[in-house]
Amino acid sequence: MSRSRRQPSLSQLRAFAAVAEHLHFREAAAAMGMSQPALSGAVSALEETLGVTLVERTTRKVLLSPAGERLLIRTKAVLEEVNALLEEAEAVRAPFTGVLRLGVIPTVAPYLLPTVLRLVHDRYPALDLQVHEEQTANLLEGLTDGRLDLLLLAVPLGVPGIVELPLFDEDFVLVTPFDHPLGDQKGIPREALRELNLLLLDEGHCLRDQALEICREAGREDAPVTTTAAGLSTLVQLVAGGLGCTLLPRTALRLETSRSNRLLTGYFADPAPARRIALAMRTGAARAAEYRELAAALREDLRSLPVRVLDEDDRDWRRGHVVPPERRRQVLPQGR
Repeated sequence: MSRSRRQPSLSQLRAFAAVAEHLHFREAAAAMGMSQPALSGAVSALEETLGVTLVERTTRKVLLSPAGERLLIRTKAVLEEVNALLEEAEAVRAPFTGVLRLGVIPTVAPYLLPTVLRLVHDRYPALDLQVHEEQTANLLEGLTDGRLDLLLLAVPLGVPGIVELPLFDEDFVLVTPFDHPLGDQKGIPREALRELNLLLLDEGHCLRDQALEICREAGREDAPVTTTAAGLSTLVQLVAGGLGCTLLPRTALRLETSRSNRLLTGYFADPAPARRIALAMRTGAARAAEYRELAAALREDLRSLPVRVLDEDDRDWRRGHVVPPERRRQVLPQGR
């Protein structure tokens, strides 16, 4: 390698990555907080330094050249390593300080965030927690590309390069209209799901996929999709209106059913269908020790909820199954 070869600057690499993400110079410049001419100049300077054309500019749209597609992979890797360097330096200076960007799925956020926020406020007051509520696919993308630092979501994920820190398991319950024969029943067999008009969340929600998997395990061949909703609150109100039944995780039950007196709750026979909630971080994350400490603190604070708190080494989980009773850390209270 020639010693006189020019090297690109980080600002040039960040400008190129922004243009590649937005495929629009004005939007990329706004996202970067810089003027469009400055952004365009940074990309042009990078092209000159590398000796290749990265971006094809037309009057209507922006496209990456074949060289741009190839070098974008390296660019992202460089920027991720620089971010890791900065995070490591920040962590060395003082643990639990600076920004922590937490991603949370919508079927967890309203029910667990009060506990998370209270914990951070009381125990880690110097931590600048920033919360982003998104669906699982977007959260995973944000974690892998460095936009997010830590996720709170349902697992298993089965994604290479991501470490799961299990927090708890929680059962699903059946929410029905007030005149449904399964309402207020205990010991409901899963096979009852074969005949129910089951209301589900929209595509993209992991809770929808979990509900469909539970139905398949119960022997239901068809997908029970006649009415869907964007959130659990709407879903429960549809049930109150008599349109069908739905499955709710136990942490959501009290909040979502308190808005109507036209709902009943049924409890499945043991082992009930359940989901696992965990924190997720990148493998080799610079602040891994902090995230593990945060997970341990969360487990303690979550014991007041209707969940089975786990140890970090609990791995006996497969999608659609529950942890065997002998491995449970906490017995769920019965009743509404």
